[in-house]
Amino acid sequence: MWQQNYTPIADSLVASSLVAAIPIFVLLYLLGVARKPAWMAALCGLVAAAVVAVAAYGMPIGKLLASVVYGAAFGLFPIGWVVFAAILLYRLTVETGKFEVVKDSVGSLTDDRRLQALLIAFAFGAFIEGAAGFGTPVAVAAAMLTGLGFSPFYAASICMLANTAPVAFGSIGTPVLTLAGITQLPLAQLSAAVGRICAPVSLIVPAYLIMVMGGWKALKGVLPAAILCGVSFAGTQFFVSNYIGPQLTDILSSLASIGTLVVLFRFWKPKDTFQLAGHGPTPVHDRHHTGGELLLAWTPYLLLVVLVLLWSYPAFQAQLNTVSIKFPWPGLHNQIARMPPVTKAVAPYGAEFTFNWLSATGTVCLIATILSALVLRMKLSAFGRVFANTSKQLAIPEFTIATVMALAYLMNYSGATSTLGLAFAATGVTFPFFSSLLGWLGVFLTGSDTSANALFGNLQVVTAGKLGLNPILMAASNSSGGVMGKMISLSSIAVAAAATGMTASDSAKLFRSNMKHSIILASVLGLITVFYAYVMPGWAPQ
Repeated sequence: MWQQNYTPIADSLVASSLVAAIPIFVLLYLLGVARKPAWMAALCGLVAAAVVAVAAYGMPIGKLLASVVYGAAFGLFPIGWVVFAAILLYRLTVETGKFEVVKDSVGSLTDDRRLQALLIAFAFGAFIEGAAGFGTPVAVAAAMLTGLGFSPFYAASICMLANTAPVAFGSIGTPVLTLAGITQLPLAQLSAAVGRICAPVSLIVPAYLIMVMGGWKALKGVLPAAILCGVSFAGTQFFVSNYIGPQLTDILSSLASIGTLVVLFRFWKPKDTFQLAGHGPTPVHDRHHTGGELLLAWTPYLLLVVLVLLWSYPAFQAQLNTVSIKFPWPGLHNQIARMPPVTKAVAPYGAEFTFNWLSATGTVCLIATILSALVLRMKLSAFGRVFANTSKQLAIPEFTIATVMALAYLMNYSGATSTLGLAFAATGVTFPFFSSLLGWLGVFLTGSDTSANALFGNLQVVTAGKLGLNPILMAASNSSGGVMGKMISLSSIAVAAAATGMTASDSAKLFRSNMKHSIILASVLGLITVFYAYVMPGWAPQ
């Protein structure tokens, strides 16, 4: 069994961290400076990670190749599968003309771009995140905003920024459930701690979103909506996470936010007008549709919501999983040893691939798409054409997702990611701040808060014990900080690009644009953790 070594360069954590970070430097340079497309940056980053794994860490070639293929497979299923099915559903509504009716119905609620962003990108996107996760909310919400007339770049940027508040409790609480399993800490206290860290930021994300769209002047005109949206979501998020549990936190919070906005729109509208930079005037939706027409047009998304909730029901999901195929990844499973202090003791690094072809969220989306095609009486030839066009559209984005996950898994199994984690853990008294940034780094690398918790959860607990800090708070900080890494992860960018048909140059622009917001909001989460750690430790679950 090959053992990971976290200080391979002169037994120095500093030197080893600089070498481990080379793939990240490559990504940052190609995306942020050279402005290369995401697929090219990901491929070059993967090559750099392979060189570091062999030359610095001494990783055997066989295990290197196995980890790369394992990561790529995970990128294609379930993540790529979700993206494909979600975009196929959207393209079906466009092909049948029903999305025009959807646009009119949203326009009848509000034709204000700011309020559309709050309703679809933030509130509806949070609902999809809570029910499905794994890229689905960005894929669905960004496609909807593009159909409403947002430019691909702005639709993607807005949805990725909005898809931060709900991420820690996404996919029926999977990140928190994973964190509890990895750390063996009590689930209820972890859920409460994550909620107490995230809720203050969830409170301001709707307003921050509007500020990004058009500055203070834009926010001033819709301040009541931004406040009510944030208060309803954050208040419900805090209550449910603390007194019910992580599984329903996002779903109930988003429903509260959606309900609040819909009621508000019936009695209030902005006094000013707003035009998104680089866009033409907002089209006026003056077409009126019957209740039957509206129901038929929304059927694909209603089916998606109903089926996702059904698929998420534990008893039903257990039945679906009886046909799943789970197997140890050849040449990798339990053939690498993780070492202290990343783990409490020497532990084999598992690598099991679960092909849950029936219970996967992507399968739910596909079933919803097929049922929608039947309900809308779409011809088989037309469905085949949409299927072929969607496959062609997603070829490069799917390659990007697979490459990014291959890079992430290679860094994980070589030990490079753990080296970077130990560097954060060595920050001493400032660790509560950097604890959130460690989670942020994990999601940036893996594209998943669940994966970041699995990767760094134990490291947070071990470090907290050494520094005399609250282990529940530090573990929760990992999950909370991770949500802000979502908007700059290459897998998220690839999903957004696929959903909106964004150009390659805009993908690099999206990374640069989101980076500053990601750092700002991650730092805010770090300061909140510091507050709980040193100012009001009694407010954090023990």
